Amino acid sequence: MTNKINQIPRKKIQALEHWLKTTNTKLIQVNGQRKYGGPPDAWDGPIPEARCEVFISHIPRDTYEDVLIPLFSSVGPLWEFRLMMNFSGQNRGFAYAKYGTAALATEAIRVLHGFILEPGCYLSVRRSTEKRHLCIGHLPAATRQEDLLQVMRMLAEGVERVSLKAEPGIKGVSAIVAFTSHHAASMAKKVLVEEFKKSFSLDVSIKWLSVERSNTEELWCKQKVPRSLLPQKISQPSALPPHLAHSPLVPQRFCRTVGGPTSLLHPQLSSSAQAFAESPVMLLRKMCEASGLGLPVFEVFCSHTGPDGFLNVTYKVHVPGMNASFQGMGTILPGPNPSTTLQEAKKTVAQQVLQRVFNTQLTV
Repeated sequence: MTNKINQIPRKKIQALEHWLKTTNTKLIQVNGQRKYGGPPDAWDGPIPEARCEVFISHIPRDTYEDVLIPLFSSVGPLWEFRLMMNFSGQNRGFAYAKYGTAALATEAIRVLHGFILEPGCYLSVRRSTEKRHLCIGHLPAATRQEDLLQVMRMLAEGVERVSLKAEPGIKGVSAIVAFTSHHAASMAKKVLVEEFKKSFSLDVSIKWLSVERSNTEELWCKQKVPRSLLPQKISQPSALPPHLAHSPLVPQRFCRTVGGPTSLLHPQLSSSAQAFAESPVMLLRKMCEASGLGLPVFEVFCSHTGPDGFLNVTYKVHVPGMNASFQGMGTILPGPNPSTTLQEAKKTVAQQVLQRVFNTQLTV
């Protein structure tokens, strides 16, 4: 007996085909979804940023783009529309619509949430989470944040930043990797397990990070950040420069950590730097003491928690024996309590100061 649930009314398919032909709309089937736009031809609107996409659920299984795209286009021009499909030709009951601005996405939620497509069917429209963070598990305990960041930028595109954390009772460390877009994160998720195994003989686990809004900002520091401490925005490339593309420079420490081939450390990296490599704060203090400059004084201010769950901090580090102070901004993954978060912030700040000192020495 034929299952009536899997039958698709022919008139629905004919209506879709007629609409595609008369409107000259192009749909692309890829990875279990049917996509329109991204952007569509002759798009002259803005490139979508964060919070421009809505998630649509409770869609009848025999409702298609000929109904949905005109409906969501009534709010404003669509940059992209993705309808999730199964092998039977039915939709899977949910879709994503992306607009050029967050304001249009907000309007779509206001106007179309609860919209009645047919008797007893109310659409659910809410903001898409647009996941951009992956969690990489089972990394060696000695993995360093800056080394892993360099490796990630060789293995995947669109890598913004990396944060390491240790889980109680679990051997090794895990990493949270932030990407520039959901697409970049999705593409990386498909290849990273194999790439780590092939390049470093590491069996890592890859999963999406479920980020909940953190109240660390309120717990740790309620001070407002002085405007004088806010740094200029500096863009950072998310991939290797073209002249390095065919000669990847895998960090030596990362190779040593995973048991791969290693080479000599940089000649300017002193023995004290190697000894205290696991503690940037301690290394900075030792370097200042050895130079007769006195102990560095950290001023770390909580700025804000972004929608991705990462905490933005600004800092000012004063070294008594130096005329100038180091100022800037860092991004960390909040810890389980204010004390741990502060320690992680100081570590990130110390790493930045050390890098700036090292770069200065190289250019002198």
